[in-house]
Amino acid sequence: MSAHPGFEAALAAARASLAEGGIPIGAALVRGDEMVAVGHNERVQAGDPIAHGEMSALRAAGRQRTYRDTVLYTTLAPCAMCTGTIIQFKIPRVVVGEARTFGGELKLLRSRGVEVEVLDDERAVAMMEAFIGANPELWAEDIAE
Repeated sequence: MSAHPGFEAALAAARASLAEGGIPIGAALVRGDEMVAVGHNERVQAGDPIAHGEMSALRAAGRQRTYRDTVLYTTLAPCAMCTGTIIQFKIPRVVVGEARTFGGELKLLRSRGVEVEVLDDERAVAMMEAFIGANPELWAEDIAE
């Protein structure tokens, strides 16, 4: 088990999305010891093309005075859209479950001063590998391939 409660919440959200027939990517926004919000990819469930896991968690957080004191945990490396949102809101730190199945925009995040930690969590990798193997067309749609 991870030493990151925020990551564990994101992983649980990813599993919930999978159980709902969705894409298994979860995210959690944490401020200090407070879990501000948790969300998961809702593209399938809501028919919303921009409802990625990170976007879902930020939407669930609602309006925040600032994000500069938060950490965003996500099960998968953020795509360009989610990376742009992280940069826009000046979220200073992102903890990523894995970047093997999708490399995301980690270089861009780092180039903009965001601290990025990649856990390389085997549970996250296994879940995404199984999902991508079983749903290649849905996965391609999610990452616009």
